[in-house]
Amino acid sequence: MFQHLTAEFLSTALMIIFGVGVHCDEVLKNTKYRGSGHIFAITTWGFGITIALFMFDGVCMNPAMVLAQCILGMLPWSCFVPYSLAELLGAFVASLIIYIMYADQFKASENEVDPIAVRNIFSTNPIIRNLPRNFFVELFATFIFISATLMIATKYKSMLPIGVGLLVWAIGMGLGGPTGFAMNQARDLGPRLAFQVLPIKNKANNDWKYGLLIPGLAPFVGAAVSAMFVHLYFGI
Repeated sequence: MFQHLTAEFLSTALMIIFGVGVHCDEVLKNTKYRGSGHIFAITTWGFGITIALFMFDGVCMNPAMVLAQCILGMLPWSCFVPYSLAELLGAFVASLIIYIMYADQFKASENEVDPIAVRNIFSTNPIIRNLPRNFFVELFATFIFISATLMIATKYKSMLPIGVGLLVWAIGMGLGGPTGFAMNQARDLGPRLAFQVLPIKNKANNDWKYGLLIPGLAPFVGAAVSAMFVHLYFGI
């Protein structure tokens, strides 16, 4: 169990190192890649997840994925809480590391960059706040992500890291615009908690109501629907 928990912690941390790091590059003042745009960011997320899967084979990196696998009997229910906590902790620690790396850029951005844009480096938030629709977007994106990932893992296991990276890239490009596509409680809530405690000046409201409801709950619902779908349709 300890080895599995360590793998979940490290793989999720590496994913967040790439993901929160690329948003720092894109948003903050005095980075070499400022303003590179959403294609730059989404591609880095996809590549980062691919690398994490190559390094730590068989990991979930996502409490919603843990839930789906528990429902399907691929993991024992005793794994659900410890795996999820390890992933959340990995995301939190990785966000602290990224802040240390970009501390000079955060300081340079204090009076220039919109505080909401700084908050959004760490967490996902919609441009148009419509909670029922935001919930559906995250639910459906998670449903697509988990269904496709489980199918790839079952039928094309050797292609899993590349397949999941391409999948994240496609979902980000096609479905990520409304909410920023969390699909993963660790990806959102771990960095959101880090933003809460970090000594960043002029902080925007952390919007925990949105965080706990949309990226916090919707991926679990999407995961449950996905588990039923892949069991009935793919026989997983």
